[in-house]
Amino acid sequence: MNMLTHMLSRIPIHPFNDIAGWIEQVAVLPVLFRAGLMQWSELSFGWTLVAVYGVTQMILAYAVCVPLERRYPIERWTAQKPILVDVFYTFLARVGVLPIMTFVLFYAAQVRLDGFLADRGYVPPMLETMIPPLFGHPVVTFALYALILDFTDYWRHRLSHRFSLWYALHAVHHAQRQMTFWSDDRNHVIDEIISFLWFMVVGLLIGIPPLQFPLLILMLRFVESFSHANARISFGWLGDRLLVSPKFHRAHHGILAAGERSFNYGAVFPFWDMILRTADFSRDFAPTGDNTAPEAMATGGYLAQQWSGIVHFAHSIQGGAHVAKL
Repeated sequence: MNMLTHMLSRIPIHPFNDIAGWIEQVAVLPVLFRAGLMQWSELSFGWTLVAVYGVTQMILAYAVCVPLERRYPIERWTAQKPILVDVFYTFLARVGVLPIMTFVLFYAAQVRLDGFLADRGYVPPMLETMIPPLFGHPVVTFALYALILDFTDYWRHRLSHRFSLWYALHAVHHAQRQMTFWSDDRNHVIDEIISFLWFMVVGLLIGIPPLQFPLLILMLRFVESFSHANARISFGWLGDRLLVSPKFHRAHHGILAAGERSFNYGAVFPFWDMILRTADFSRDFAPTGDNTAPEAMATGGYLAQQWSGIVHFAHSIQGGAHVAKL
């Protein structure tokens, strides 16, 4: 049994494994064989399982968020193109190339890192070795992985608002004036690459198993999808302080007044904002968008938004792009 197969066998979600195994045998392996790419067959189950996770996450988000957006809408719109573009972003990020590459690159990086350390007599990093009581408690370890990733994501998000060059790309996410649960994955591809590298370094440092890494990202992003929903939902005084709600996160996407700084950076847990004094629970369900972003970012197609992000980035380098969300 090779190392990857051993890692996959530790994943306890058997129905997903069975579905992915069937798809791999019926569709993925025959395609690899005909294309002469069987050297990738060792990773084909991982690719397929990640795609199954992504499809399931999209179905679950749709089933939960659509009824809430119809029952408790904050805004109603007639134009559907901006939302359809966000649907494409979501498919690309949850099912398409990005999650598959996340798995492949993270697996390759972890194999190289573990080999490099082992050759020099060092033990590869694992959260269980840093915190020995975690041994034998995979559910607790998985939850701690999620907590650590969310804390580091708070800082990634906050820094993306701190630096004008970075925000020029992140503005693609904030330009949406018709925000729905599909909007979570509306990001510039360079911003996505930065996010992946950020999470990958953290994942390698705490030894997240390769198949748990994309699963963790997808699970955290389900909460993020819900927090972007066009639904007038709050969890109440206590609930909003335990989990990021649509009300809490919509305030982050609200149009800021001149000279006003951004807030509510937390993706899943709001207590990072509370501890670091960037939380604001007083805002109501404000209109979303960024008045300083080019119009193509708000209403253009996928390629137009991506190109607009590059142009905005170039203008920021030249000092010509005004960033209002810092």
